[in-house]
Amino acid sequence: MTNRATGPAESVVTPVAEGLEPDAIGLVQDTLIGLADSGPAVTVTGSVAVLAGEAAYAGPLVLLLTAIPMLVVANVYRRLNQWNANCGASFEWVGRAINPYLGFLTGWLMLAGTLIGTLFPVEALGPSVLAAFKVSSISSLSNVLVDGGLVIVMTILAVIGIKITAWAQVGMGVIEYVILVFFGVAGLLFALGHHPGSFPITSDWFHWGGIGGKGLMAAGFLTAVFMYSGWDGTVYVNEETRHRAKNPGRAAVLAVGIVGFFYVFSQIGLQGVVSPSKLQANGASALVYLAGVTNGSAGSQVAAFAVALSVVAATLAGIVLTARITYGMASYRVLPSFLADVSPRFRTPVAPTLIAGVFLLVVSSISIYASSVGNAIGDVIDVTGWLYGSFYLLTVLAAIAYFRRLIFTKLGDAITVGILALGAVAFLGWAIWNSIAEAGEAVRYSFAGVVVAGILLMFSARFVQHSPFFSVQLESATEESPQDQGSAPRHRG
Repeated sequence: MTNRATGPAESVVTPVAEGLEPDAIGLVQDTLIGLADSGPAVTVTGSVAVLAGEAAYAGPLVLLLTAIPMLVVANVYRRLNQWNANCGASFEWVGRAINPYLGFLTGWLMLAGTLIGTLFPVEALGPSVLAAFKVSSISSLSNVLVDGGLVIVMTILAVIGIKITAWAQVGMGVIEYVILVFFGVAGLLFALGHHPGSFPITSDWFHWGGIGGKGLMAAGFLTAVFMYSGWDGTVYVNEETRHRAKNPGRAAVLAVGIVGFFYVFSQIGLQGVVSPSKLQANGASALVYLAGVTNGSAGSQVAAFAVALSVVAATLAGIVLTARITYGMASYRVLPSFLADVSPRFRTPVAPTLIAGVFLLVVSSISIYASSVGNAIGDVIDVTGWLYGSFYLLTVLAAIAYFRRLIFTKLGDAITVGILALGAVAFLGWAIWNSIAEAGEAVRYSFAGVVVAGILLMFSARFVQHSPFFSVQLESATEESPQDQGSAPRHRG
């Protein structure tokens, strides 16, 4: 086994012989891991009706506008990954550019957001798979067995290695995305054909406030942020990606662009297939329901299959990425050191992978059987958008801090990591602040609980585990510094 970490003021340390498997995956595979973590098909089926209701059918505009700051944030990830390509990513970027304590909290938000966000597809595992095979999903036992079986299989794949994980994502992704585009086209043609019961497409779909100006735009934008979230998974496997300083960042930008296309096109194509009341009544499985309206029972089956593939792919990605974030943080002893151990056989962090799988298995099973607990878990899942929005915001601030000297000397940097980055910060801050104000008390308490837990863990890491991370020297880019060359992994000596 090999452990990774750093001394207090190290910049680059010679890597030890064994760690995560280098050069295991390429640009396309890395991009598909980011897409899988976003889960286009399962996200569309759960969000089409929600976004249509919140934005008063201005969902396409909301998604299109959200793509702009998301691309800005993805470009920020690309630049920061060129400086420091480690799977701790924002945890280390914020810690080394702004403050190590804030870096720890950023890492905690990443870890919580990725793991809690994965509960969303896991809870859809049973119903999606059973629907694909025309089996009733009423039985709690059936759902638990399906959830348990698939989580176990996905955890085993994640342990075996990143290569098999990446190729599995390629196979599932191609099928899922073709099906999603097909039903987006079918829905668009159905609505444009003015079929009985369809809801007409109007210019209000692309106006601020939507139909009658009744849209709750802050809530809509936060839903859109949640829909896009997951593309950042491309950088958490950067230590296993070929050309690690360049490809993960490129993959992040590509993932945002591709997933943005799927979401905007699907929202336009699907939200007008039926009346608003029918759309909301079937919002929990919108894609399957709308595919049945446009293409009959065969359409429903194919859509259910696509959702099942998306759920499986998102679960696998969530387990892999949670393990990589945990590994990156544990390498600095801000989490228990054994979580930074790498299997010499599989070249994967086995312990955090197994813990992620067990957590998803146990929590999803409890949620299925205990309705009161399930409601509480639902409140926690509702804060996922806030978690992702928060660490995206902190990452952008880290980029501004790290590149601050170049912002005042280079026009390109002044625009990309200056003006546009500040705009992304303003957008994310506005969306989070306004949606928190509109949220229920239980959801706000859930978010506060996650943050408080992170603060307690931070004090434990600093004063109990005596992590060297809290003594790192802050860094910033200069014209002479090789900030675009990447860096070697930092390992514990």
